[in-house]
Amino acid sequence: MNLFYKNLTIWLIIALTAILVLNIFKGQPETVTVLTYSDFVHKVKDGIVANFSLNKNIATWQDSNGAHFRSVIPENPASVQNFLDAGAKIEIIPNREPNWFLRSLLSWMPILLLAGIWFFFIRKGSGQGGGGKAMAFGKSKAQLVDAQESKVRFKDVAGIDEAKEELVEIVEFLKDPTKFTDAGARIPTGVLLHGEPGTGKTLLAKAIAGEAGVTFFSISGSNFVEMYVGIGASRVRDLFEEGKKKAPCIIFIDEIDAVGRHRSSGAAGGNDEREQTLNQLLVEMDGFEVNDKVIIVAATNRLDILDQALLRPGRFDRQVLVPLPDVLGREQILKVHAEKVKTSSDIDWNTIAKATPGFSGAELSNMINEAALMVARRGGSVTMSDLDAAKDKVMMGAERRSLIITEDEKKITAYHEVGHALVAWMLPGSDPVHKVTIVPRGKALGLTMQLPETEKHSHSYSYLFNNLCILLGGRIAEELIFNEITTGSGNDIERVSDLARKMVCEWGMSKNIGPIVIKAADQPGTSNPLVSDEFIQKINSEISNLINTAHDTARKILTDNKDTMEAITLELLEKETISNKDIQAVIDQQKS
Repeated sequence: MNLFYKNLTIWLIIALTAILVLNIFKGQPETVTVLTYSDFVHKVKDGIVANFSLNKNIATWQDSNGAHFRSVIPENPASVQNFLDAGAKIEIIPNREPNWFLRSLLSWMPILLLAGIWFFFIRKGSGQGGGGKAMAFGKSKAQLVDAQESKVRFKDVAGIDEAKEELVEIVEFLKDPTKFTDAGARIPTGVLLHGEPGTGKTLLAKAIAGEAGVTFFSISGSNFVEMYVGIGASRVRDLFEEGKKKAPCIIFIDEIDAVGRHRSSGAAGGNDEREQTLNQLLVEMDGFEVNDKVIIVAATNRLDILDQALLRPGRFDRQVLVPLPDVLGREQILKVHAEKVKTSSDIDWNTIAKATPGFSGAELSNMINEAALMVARRGGSVTMSDLDAAKDKVMMGAERRSLIITEDEKKITAYHEVGHALVAWMLPGSDPVHKVTIVPRGKALGLTMQLPETEKHSHSYSYLFNNLCILLGGRIAEELIFNEITTGSGNDIERVSDLARKMVCEWGMSKNIGPIVIKAADQPGTSNPLVSDEFIQKINSEISNLINTAHDTARKILTDNKDTMEAITLELLEKETISNKDIQAVIDQQKS
């Protein structure tokens, strides 16, 4: 029942209740004295009844004392006149009112309707596995997915082959369990998919539903947690009862961290409802009762906050990492999403994949969709330039050409971005400069984009140090040209400070500090009791020295290549967006 019908039912109950109250407490009609027709005629002749009201054949009047009288007059008074003259006493019986049944029905209708509505909700709460609970509060909200109607298959999931192989094994077990049981193998009770947002965890679950050919229940972790204690645990019990009835089956719990967080160490401060729900889930997954035909597949991007009892073997036997795709994975994902879009034949998907490092499957899908929207406005098919524009929009935000920027601000922004780009160009081992623009995108007035040549999974000290120099290059360029610094370097300085702190405190890249990890205090604003004040001063000194060394390195590069920096800036001011080829052309011209 949707929200509209629920509201309609509530208002109907209120209206019927009001009608019932009115019928019960409405004022009773005043007492009316009924006179025979002959008495009525005598009172009229004697002048007692001076005036009366006549409605059809019923006469009513009121005396001076306020008493009400009524008498029935025959339709043809002349027919009874002889009897009156003879002194007969005549009483005329009126015909039975035809609407008595209707009035009785209307009087009882509110009660009957209220009883019917109440009976309907009782039946709805007690049916469909609700266990007799009124309004079915404790009934599971899991959605039953029809495997035949699910259109997603494993072939539609690309770029995460290892994770897919883990789940293919689950599907094969459900289709042919004897293949595994004959070898003495036991299928995992639960499979936990974890990874960054947008990597395809829910898509994998949809593919399982499409491939398995068995009953598939889908539910979100937040559907278990309610404000009333015990409702979530009841829903967990009901979910597994339904699963056992339809076994073998798969139950998919999305965002399980909503219910599976670490339990509190003490009674105070814990969420009793959430913890009771988690306790019931733990019992259902691996309790006293054997449950070998209901497989749990759950997804989360916050593995670190899940309770350890939930992660142990016997509950989630298999934890499957769904990582960000590498360059080959991104190419496969792009091709899958491009099947639904009209594209030109000259697109090099490998080049696009290399230009999108760190993109998740959701971001790649969004990029293809943005390119298709651009083409829809003008017609034709998606080209390389469309995909490049869509990539920039996803990475840096939409262009804000309507933003009014003064010439001075534009010039400062141009030197700032060229400072970043030139330092990156001159430092060996840095990621190559891909594009420099002074067209505002998002909150930035300009951007310098670098793209790595290969996938990087770990970073060296020299690579990180180069990044410090590149980030400081924009601020230094402003100082060299304008003898001023602006607020445009605020984000750069924040990133420099954070990166330098990690190099010293987390990655052991300081010779004076050594390979020691220094964690922050447990509570913000308090000191770490394991670290002395003298050692904190030493850490701060190392961070400051590292940043100052990077600053001096970047300043020397820009000072030695000041003419080149000014030439590149003139090119950028003219074109507003320049590529690495444009930068190379200016540098070659300066050398000649």
